[in-house]
Amino acid sequence: MVEKSARRLSIFRAGKQIKTYRVALGREPIGAKQEEGDMKTPEGTYNIDRRNAQSSFHLALHISYPSDEDSNRAAARGVSAGSDIMLHGIRNGLGWIGAFHRWKDWTAGCVALTDEEIEELWRVTPDGTTIEIRP
Repeated sequence: MVEKSARRLSIFRAGKQIKTYRVALGREPIGAKQEEGDMKTPEGTYNIDRRNAQSSFHLALHISYPSDEDSNRAAARGVSAGSDIMLHGIRNGLGWIGAFHRWKDWTAGCVALTDEEIEELWRVTPDGTTIEIRP
């Protein structure tokens, strides 16, 4: 679960919270993603549907955004909902920044962790895992 207002990602197993990370979000963190390029992190329930070890960022877990509902809402407004929303580490080559990356929301709509944190999350989060992103 990601709680955007708290900048927190929590992992649950069997209904019990087992780990929490502080995260950075899209550069416009208030409100749900509405369209491509709005720099917002989506809100809703999705799945981790694939992973990318060759990402421009240190490891990336892809979130199944946009849902059909997200796509329909954007289409009704005549815009693209966007895509490629990930949980990822820091841009490759900049991992030395570590936790300082959280001083400011900096992604294009993704959820960012330190490189060490995404490595841990990568190991314990199988494809198909549900992710809820709350305001």
